[in-house]
Amino acid sequence: MILIFTQMEDTVNIYDIFRLMGGLAMFLYGMFVMGDALEKRAGKRLKSVLEQLTDKAVKGVLLGAGVTAVIQSSSATTVMIVGFVNSGIMHLRQAIPVVMGANIGTTVTAWILSLTGIRSDSLLMSLLKPSTFSPIIAFVGIVMLMASRRKRDTASILLGFGILMFGMEQMSDAVKGLAELQAFRDLMVMFTNPVLGVLVGAVITAIIQSSSASVGILQAISNTGVISYGAALPIIMGQNIGTCVTALLSSIGANRNAKRVAAVHLYFNIIGTVLFLCAFYLLDWLIGFSFTAQPVNAVGIAVTHTTFNLVTTAVLFPFIDRLEWLARRTIKDDAQGEKLVLLDSRLLNTPSVAIEQSRRLTVEMACQAQRAMQMADSLLDKFDSKVFASVEDTELTIDQYEDRLGEYLVQVSSMRMSEAESREVTKLLHSIGDFERISDHAVNISEVAQEMHQKGIQFSPEAQRETHTLRAAVREIVQLTVEVFANSDVKLAEKVEPLEEVVDRLRAIIKDNHIERLRSGACTIELGFVLIDLMTNLERVSDHCSNIAANVIEIELRGSPVTHEHMRRVHEGKVSAAYNAQYESYLHQYDIACPVEQPD
Repeated sequence: MILIFTQMEDTVNIYDIFRLMGGLAMFLYGMFVMGDALEKRAGKRLKSVLEQLTDKAVKGVLLGAGVTAVIQSSSATTVMIVGFVNSGIMHLRQAIPVVMGANIGTTVTAWILSLTGIRSDSLLMSLLKPSTFSPIIAFVGIVMLMASRRKRDTASILLGFGILMFGMEQMSDAVKGLAELQAFRDLMVMFTNPVLGVLVGAVITAIIQSSSASVGILQAISNTGVISYGAALPIIMGQNIGTCVTALLSSIGANRNAKRVAAVHLYFNIIGTVLFLCAFYLLDWLIGFSFTAQPVNAVGIAVTHTTFNLVTTAVLFPFIDRLEWLARRTIKDDAQGEKLVLLDSRLLNTPSVAIEQSRRLTVEMACQAQRAMQMADSLLDKFDSKVFASVEDTELTIDQYEDRLGEYLVQVSSMRMSEAESREVTKLLHSIGDFERISDHAVNISEVAQEMHQKGIQFSPEAQRETHTLRAAVREIVQLTVEVFANSDVKLAEKVEPLEEVVDRLRAIIKDNHIERLRSGACTIELGFVLIDLMTNLERVSDHCSNIAANVIEIELRGSPVTHEHMRRVHEGKVSAAYNAQYESYLHQYDIACPVEQPD
């Protein structure tokens, strides 16, 4: 190395070294900016892509290749897959083909970077050279960035691409003088040793954590004309192994299946490298490839990189189950098992996916709250200590959901998001508190049932009939609200507030009737306290349902997180004819004078 630097003083200008350092910096920074913006841009569509996942391995390979080609990073794709498996969105067997496809998708970058090697005087070919179009792309990107904040991601993609290609040109120009150094030529010959070449490629890629970037650096150096196919081949193999480091680091702290995804990624590249190199050198020995000693260029590196990944995927594709078996043998199951980490910090870099996972968990939380209410309601008809305990256990689970979701959504809200994503986070943050309070009231209702059971008291026939009607109305409003939230159904949400007003009216009527029964001696003060406690909790449940439905209406229609506007219009009587018709329909359905049939 000392000899190289000594010779460089005579052959390479010191300013060339500065240009090389600056070019490398711009190349890596441009890759980072473009990849980050592409990931955020693509992330908005990942929800629909993931919903189309099937157990067909071919689709998984195509998905992995497509996503990686878009976000220009197999490491980022694999890290996301680790997060998906850790969160239960995907199964290990589904993830393996996606990882294979990610290796294919990352070859797109090498083909784009190979454009720097175009040498032609024709106008059409000159336009394809990065030195021609990258300044224009960068200029368009900066204009978009300054003109509109809404197009920030698109602008960052263009800017990042322009910086990346300019850095690539700078590196290529800066290293031209190295071709004249004998010491540099001797160093390149050393890399024809397959083991050394694989190690160098793996170490460099592990350091910069991007196989696309390390392949780009190799392409820039290849422009000197001193790297042969024989030297480049093992380095490219090592680059595929080195990119696994990012996924391995990401899997730390994840569950076992997520760790197995990272292990599969590593095994896939190691096995592929061994098989590919063995087959290549065996054929070279038998046939004698003429191109092995020839200089490789940027296009040749892109061809080699693509060939390796396509061949490896084709060879190992039939053995997906064996890769899964190998990963499970390496990372064995815990005898006690483990719970899924439902909200994974790895997904925060892709806010749309993190928000979708939060939404799913909030829907599950809503269903748990409804279940708690159903169990508590059943205790009023027939007390069961096991059901009572289940209500309390469910409430504790919902408390944990609220704490974890609240913390996670605050982290998501600090990320750069689109306006629609920001509204969704706001809706979730507003709703989790209401669902948690519904479960609290379910516990209170179950305690009312427990008190009546322990004291051996029961309401008068009239009070029972009235409370049955009120309870039926509350059961329906809870069911409506869960459906509204789960589907973001504005039309259905407009039915919640009329029913909430009916619940308020029923409570007022029952309270007045209770007072009359107290005066006539048909009811006791003790039962009165129990009745008021029950009605208060039922009425509060409907209030929280109203909050959730109003929140959905405000955010879906007006984009505002404040529910006061919708509620103010209702309370001021500024409602539609449809609202009044729905209110009258509920009044008739839950007429206090007509008994409501109770479920068996």
